[in-house]
Amino acid sequence: MKLGWKQIEPFVKKPDPAARVVLVYGPDDGLMRERSKQIGLTVVKDFNDPFNVSFLSSDMIVADPARLSAEANAISMMGGKRLIRIEDARDAIAPALKDYLANPNDQALVVLEAGELNARSPLRLLCEKAANAAALPCYVEDERGVAQVIRAMLQEGGYIAAPDAITWLAANTAGNRARVRAEIEKLMTYMGGNKQITFDDALAACGAAGEKSFDDLAFNTGGGNAGAALEAFTQLQAEGIPAVTVARVLQNHFRRLHLARARMEGGEEPGAIMKTLSPPVFFKQEALFRAQMNRWTLPALERIMSRLCAMEAQCKQTAMPAEILCSQAILAIGSSK
Repeated sequence: MKLGWKQIEPFVKKPDPAARVVLVYGPDDGLMRERSKQIGLTVVKDFNDPFNVSFLSSDMIVADPARLSAEANAISMMGGKRLIRIEDARDAIAPALKDYLANPNDQALVVLEAGELNARSPLRLLCEKAANAAALPCYVEDERGVAQVIRAMLQEGGYIAAPDAITWLAANTAGNRARVRAEIEKLMTYMGGNKQITFDDALAACGAAGEKSFDDLAFNTGGGNAGAALEAFTQLQAEGIPAVTVARVLQNHFRRLHLARARMEGGEEPGAIMKTLSPPVFFKQEALFRAQMNRWTLPALERIMSRLCAMEAQCKQTAMPAEILCSQAILAIGSSK
């Protein structure tokens, strides 16, 4: 079965019992592993239970296709249902999985963890079309989705964050669910018993969450320094930040510039504009932001935003060279006069 985005969270919390195999895949490795673990814990109490949890690799199944069925049908020494985890699921195991799905064990759940799979992937197609399997995608979340995760984590810990703190955290920790959780846990440790989180608290605790690389990318692109912008992009790539996230960071920066420029042309004072943006422009970046407000015209900013939106759409298409598309856009915008 193929899960739509509205079905994903309910399925993760309570998997459809008809699905004896669940494929969790996508470019957000942290989100993929988090959802895989949540699904696994609906079957076993301990994700690393040595008796009821078995680990297999794609290489093991390719070498011995019967191994999957044997593990899934093995009787646990301690009783109870079994979880079979395949952490590096690849298309090569699709034939063995198809054989297993012809007669699966209803007391075992097979969870396949995979990276990004295109729409023609045999493994993905098998799990999408089989009535007793499910395919669950894990794509990079936008800032709204990340903000919801952050609010939920903070509320669970008894913390309340100011809206501008949430906005800043979402913009600066996006890209990988594991990264988001690590940064919010760091923030809660920093806050200790103080449950009210301000923008300054978020900046102090999580300022190294990628802020420098993201800001270097955005401000150098907007400031006409293409070389430095490309260096920042290379650093983000090395940290595993997806191209889609890079596109959204740039879109957010130029959207703020567009709003600020429009208000400036309407007669507002630049300093007041920067302080009333959400979140406000960080004081150390005010001079750079003001310079870019003066540098770009509204028509130019509209063309840039249109280009960045088109680039994001292209990055989401199968087999598109996302890194090259990003590099080309950064170079073109950063070299503009």
